[in-house]
Amino acid sequence: MARELGATEKMILKVIGVLAFAGSTLACAIWPNARVSGKSDDTPNTASSITLSPGYRDWRLVSVAHEAGKLNDLRAVLGNDLAIDAYRKGDASFPDGAIIARLAWAYTPSEENNKAFGQEQSFVAGTPTNVQLMVKNEKRFASTGGWGFAQFTDGKPAPVESAKGCYSCHSPAKQHDYVFTRYAP
Repeated sequence: MARELGATEKMILKVIGVLAFAGSTLACAIWPNARVSGKSDDTPNTASSITLSPGYRDWRLVSVAHEAGKLNDLRAVLGNDLAIDAYRKGDASFPDGAIIARLAWAYTPSEENNKAFGQEQSFVAGTPTNVQLMVKNEKRFASTGGWGFAQFTDGKPAPVESAKGCYSCHSPAKQHDYVFTRYAP
């Protein structure tokens, strides 16, 4: 017959259980730097299943750009470690778990800088406009080239409709795994 556990042994088992749960929760939050909810695999591009990862602003810089026209914004494109490794290797496609973030700000003239230069020539990042994510998962996002798309404003998910056109917009870049931005070392 098995003996009954003492109070100390019960406490140790409880602590081990809590630590195991905390460790698995932390692993899910950190890898692959995006949390995707339990949507079914047949759900087409589910922008609502993608969330902003804590620390995404610390990802490495891929490139920057000024988008003119209606958007007229400044952009920084960042990548998590998997995306950066693929960029650096010059891979033709990105691995599952790669995430590319596009942060955008209003394209704003800098009066302070222009005074220093003596003419109007300086523009800076003004008010943030939004953050867009591309999350690579061949199985989950098979209907959209293996990429899930999402948009966030003020850290909150934008309506799902806001990401519906992302795949068709990125289709011309199919030869580059649907990614427009090239790595700027």
